[in-house]
Amino acid sequence: MNIDSLTGLVVLITRPSNQLPITQKALEAAGARILSLPLIEIRALTDRADIQKLKDKVLDLDNYHCLIFVSNNAVSFGGEVINDYWPQFPLGVNVIAVGPTTAEAARQKLSCEVTHAASGMTSEDILRLPLLQDVDGMKIGIVRGQGGRELLADTLRGRGATVDYLEAYSRVPVEYESSDFCERLSAAGVNVLSVSSGESLDELTSLLIGNRQWMQETDLLVPSQRVAERALMAGYTKVHNAGGADPASFITVLGELRSNPE
Repeated sequence: MNIDSLTGLVVLITRPSNQLPITQKALEAAGARILSLPLIEIRALTDRADIQKLKDKVLDLDNYHCLIFVSNNAVSFGGEVINDYWPQFPLGVNVIAVGPTTAEAARQKLSCEVTHAASGMTSEDILRLPLLQDVDGMKIGIVRGQGGRELLADTLRGRGATVDYLEAYSRVPVEYESSDFCERLSAAGVNVLSVSSGESLDELTSLLIGNRQWMQETDLLVPSQRVAERALMAGYTKVHNAGGADPASFITVLGELRSNPE
């Protein structure tokens, strides 16, 4: 992509601060200007009971048939604990990641083979993997943050698996005053909004609900069809599904917006 292909676009990036630099650098390299306002912060566990619960499950890791990482944060925080207790990743545990970026991070972190779906970067995509079709009697661990979607676990349990959550971090909303948030968008000249999850969409909506012009007149990038449908139901009218939350997916859709403005 040409260095100036996104010139004229001013993009709001709402990713957690630990994920912002890679996305911001990639979009700026393609010519966009960025306003970074994280809506969710990722934090290490602090509650002793939560830490012990994670440790107990990690110590039992060799009894799992499959381990699923739902995000880069899951790899970063969960992988750190795994490496503390398993210098060599246990043999016989299949590792799956949601998306190629998370898969590569898991390979590097754990020094093991990792599978991901070629069809997309959602829970629905990895649920179509052959490895997860016949799971009756299997023990499966899902490494994630506290809370989140239940689709993956519910579907696998419906197929006969025993499913545990290895919750390795927490997500905390960042507090903004709605009026101040909207003023910062205006001052920066933002003409594209973006979110990386349904949770960040909900936080953005709560901040814009008093100024629905932003929701009705500004392009919104989302990472999946599920989040796109959720955005439309919330009142956004110019929603674009990037098919992933990674910088390359965002840049592709931004390039289309830049080439074909309404």
